[in-house]
Amino acid sequence: MYAVVGCTDCANMWLLSDPDGSKTATCPRCGRRHQTKKLRRFFESDDRDAARQARSALLAKKHGDSEAFAQVEHVSELDRRAEESGVDDREYLEGSGLDADEVFEAGEAASRGRNSSSGSPDRLTVVREAVRDGDRPTEEEIVATAVERGVPEDRARDLLDKLRRRGEVSESRGRHRLV
Repeated sequence: MYAVVGCTDCANMWLLSDPDGSKTATCPRCGRRHQTKKLRRFFESDDRDAARQARSALLAKKHGDSEAFAQVEHVSELDRRAEESGVDDREYLEGSGLDADEVFEAGEAASRGRNSSSGSPDRLTVVREAVRDGDRPTEEEIVATAVERGVPEDRARDLLDKLRRRGEVSESRGRHRLV
């Protein structure tokens, strides 16, 4: 089930999947969290494309563009035509002079947190491991370990700070540990 719903704060309309199964929904524009049972449902359908089309029609009407919208094809047809008209990733990369296979392999390696060319961990992983491998190490010990493993000193400090802000690393009396 899909519903076109609207935000009471910013008047944004968006598509909400499974409106009866979720207790809250967050407006993608302003970030306000709403109770789904209190959201106004402008349109409901089991068909996602029908809900997308209804949202488009509502937005066109809201902006006074109903006539122009009536001349536009259904959103599913526009999607199909857009897919057919563009170039795929491989064609784009090779047209740019890149080896598409190498790019795809690098992307897969990055998503696993590894550098495909060297098999070594990414910098954030190196800093995280430096914290884990030490016995409640100081910042200087973590940075020194990271530098030994190929991370530039200033970058190691930045990444350690990032891990602290994320709550992945805690610091007490100058000593660090993974949370």
